[in-house]
Amino acid sequence: MVKKNPIPNAFAFLICIAIPIGIGFFASSFTIDAIKTWYVNLNKPSFNPPNWVFAPVWTTLYVLMGVASYRVWYRRKAADGFQYAVIVYFIQLALNFAWSLIFFEMRQIGLALIEIVLLLFAILFNGFIFYRFDKLAGWLFVPYFLWASFATYLTYTIFILN
Repeated sequence: MVKKNPIPNAFAFLICIAIPIGIGFFASSFTIDAIKTWYVNLNKPSFNPPNWVFAPVWTTLYVLMGVASYRVWYRRKAADGFQYAVIVYFIQLALNFAWSLIFFEMRQIGLALIEIVLLLFAILFNGFIFYRFDKLAGWLFVPYFLWASFATYLTYTIFILN
């Protein structure tokens, strides 16, 4: 009996994982210096997680995004609008990237707050679009949406406190 490959196209799978992780890694280049200098001096709420929490959480979320995108790519003929789904996905990734740039590099907390609200809508929309192709791909956006909702509230609170 021949075993079926659980990941039919390993190269595509790795590319799908590498894209969001690469974008997240590049975005983190804006945060490293700012965390040590600017961010440390901001007034933050009591529920602000310690800095070490963010890297593993975001890495996990980027992997989930990559898995979701692979599942949609693999089932790209299952529903109409694959190219549209790809565009929505990359818009969402661009908004994700932009938040780090606006908040940490530009140090514009108010603008970052507006931007992250747009990101929340993009995440939600992306999840719905992906769900049309693959239910699990859509559900994989739920932890991302929940974390981004928390990040939105955190950004709002930091904006108010500063």
